[in-house]
Amino acid sequence: MKQILKNLRFGKADEMQRMIMLKAQRNGYVFLALALLCWSLYESYKVYAWREPLNLIPCLLLAGAALIQAFSQLVLTRRAVKDDEDSDETGPLFALVLPCIAAGAAAVAGAALLLAGARL
Repeated sequence: MKQILKNLRFGKADEMQRMIMLKAQRNGYVFLALALLCWSLYESYKVYAWREPLNLIPCLLLAGAALIQAFSQLVLTRRAVKDDEDSDETGPLFALVLPCIAAGAAAVAGAALLLAGARL
């Protein structure tokens, strides 16, 4: 069984293989983010130009991907420096997440006003 998994490359990756996988995942994430951004802009253009109903799927996927990436980076950074007293990332998690929640709430409120047709 170990030989089959090794042939399928399910073994422990060395440093070079991990770096290659990380760069490939980064390239895939950047492509996904750009594609979703373009799709979101196109959907917004359709709403304003042709008065079609808004399709929120690309925007929600883009926001979800960005939130997951940011939150996982925050958690992984905290885990990496959890024993380091000189690092400022070792503070309480709530104090780090609170500004993110406030910015998200402000963005949602602004988007709701724009979608409702209010002029700022």
